[in-house]
Amino acid sequence: MENKMKASRTLMLAALSASVMALGTAQAEDRSDWPSNFTVGTASQGGTYFAYGAGWANFVAENLGVSGGGEVTGGPMQNMALVHTGDLAFGLTTMGPARESMDGNSPLAPGMKMDNVCAIFPMYETPFSVTALTSSGIKSIADIPDGARIGFGPAGSTSDTYFPPMLETLGVDFDRRNGSWNDLGGQLQDGLLDVIAFAAGIPIPAVSQLEVQTDVNIIEFTEAEMNTILDAFPVSEFTIPASTYQSLDSNARAVSMWNFAIANCDLSESFVYEVTKLTMENNAQMVSIHKAATTSVPANYNKNTFIPWHPGAARWFNENGYTIPANMIK
Repeated sequence: MENKMKASRTLMLAALSASVMALGTAQAEDRSDWPSNFTVGTASQGGTYFAYGAGWANFVAENLGVSGGGEVTGGPMQNMALVHTGDLAFGLTTMGPARESMDGNSPLAPGMKMDNVCAIFPMYETPFSVTALTSSGIKSIADIPDGARIGFGPAGSTSDTYFPPMLETLGVDFDRRNGSWNDLGGQLQDGLLDVIAFAAGIPIPAVSQLEVQTDVNIIEFTEAEMNTILDAFPVSEFTIPASTYQSLDSNARAVSMWNFAIANCDLSESFVYEVTKLTMENNAQMVSIHKAATTSVPANYNKNTFIPWHPGAARWFNENGYTIPANMIK
């Protein structure tokens, strides 16, 4: 009897070993079309895209065993172009610039319809907010003086694309300046700028750094100003919670656009599936990268109404109860 039990255990161990070997072989085969490395297009240092994108790239690289990292770019418009051409595997974009790029209206490549870009998961909303030094006396949009030097972030960024016409619509006359968020924050502190018009996920690293070093006013829109912007631009109503910044005593009224992570549509389906699965099933780790990832959850997949989904990402969402119709899959 004992010999029979030993023989049975031996057979079971042999079967288990064979199963493990088969699984390992299957995994190797599944990865045969995976890239050897990848890069995520982010934006300038000091902005949320850079912190979120670089952290996400490292998270994916460490867990999937593929070398990867974030790259400083000009932001959503440039990320659309670089992902479309395949110069970048992944990128981060805002829905407004994405729409313009897909329609061939990107200022970076007029006439080029960037249709080789696919959505992979929802990120967060980008609020449009204004910051000035308390010492400037600027407490509202109406207080911004004619000819004010306003920093709008990197050229071609979401802020640079949409905030100037928004402020013009509100009757603000300004001298337009561009640069990385870190650089603009330094210029504001040094008195070289009067205002910074931010469009970035909150908390914005450059604003958090500024308020540690000096007193700032985070300026909200009046209800009338917000309604004017809502009527004229592809944005939605948003509230910046008072807890976001130490400079806020109460919630601040703003407007926002959604952001999505994107991939080159030619990337391996199994690779993108595993990237999506890792990201969507580990929100706590994503929030540890940046608090804006609180809304990087599967339920917000429906905030994308026009970017085609990568087949790998769509497979994960459909398997997990978030229906993406066939006509929305590349």
